[in-house]
Amino acid sequence: MKITNPSKMKNKKLFVFDLDDTLAESKIPMDQEMASLVLELITKKKMAVIGGGKYELFKWQFLASLKTKSKILENLFLFPTSGSAFYRYKSGWKKVYGYNLSAAEKKQIRQAFDQVFKDINYKHPKKVYGDILEDRITQISFSPLGQDIAMVLGRKGVQKKKEWRDKYDHIRLDIAKRLAKYLPNLEVRVGGITTIDVTMKGIDKAYGVRQMEKHLKIKIKDMFFVGDAIFPGGNDYAVLKTKIDYMQVEGSEETKEIIRKILE
Repeated sequence: MKITNPSKMKNKKLFVFDLDDTLAESKIPMDQEMASLVLELITKKKMAVIGGGKYELFKWQFLASLKTKSKILENLFLFPTSGSAFYRYKSGWKKVYGYNLSAAEKKQIRQAFDQVFKDINYKHPKKVYGDILEDRITQISFSPLGQDIAMVLGRKGVQKKKEWRDKYDHIRLDIAKRLAKYLPNLEVRVGGITTIDVTMKGIDKAYGVRQMEKHLKIKIKDMFFVGDAIFPGGNDYAVLKTKIDYMQVEGSEETKEIIRKILE
């Protein structure tokens, strides 16, 4: 990774970070070195975190590592489930908005998954950890090995997910493509290492960035995005539609380097 024009980056007013494989390993709690850097950053700058996980996962994976209820959390903004919800801190974490899927939409999504599985004769793994289809209120997410594999097995679980992706990602892409045809009124995209996410139409990380501009009164030209999947098909790629300045990283160690540069 090469940090180009660091002075331009440092002058930004809002720093936006992906969560999984950017601030922390996929569904693994953020380490204390990163937590210290985040706390130092939000004493000086505003920071937003956007990811596919639900709010409860953000609390467990990210907020718990910060170990603070300080007023500096007012400079931190959370956009779980790809920006379909927004939380900010005012004497505790408060939901600003949440675009929940209706019961009918959730039923439609589950039926579409079942139909696609039949269409391609998809066989679920014999051993899974948690729900394969998880209701995240504003999003339904498919995880072939189960939503809880990384929580149960730790880094071994992350490795199993990567092995599944290396072997079967073409199947995931096929499922997502077929699913989109059954769900033309909803947004279908691949996310994370093995996940497929379904939200209301038009909700992706570009939507989340535009909501940041609206609610935080900070222009997109004054934001900087950091993520690991800024490539076609990657779940961070949508942010490019907003023309936001960005840098792609390969894991949290490179993210730490960027934060240190911002803090210099």
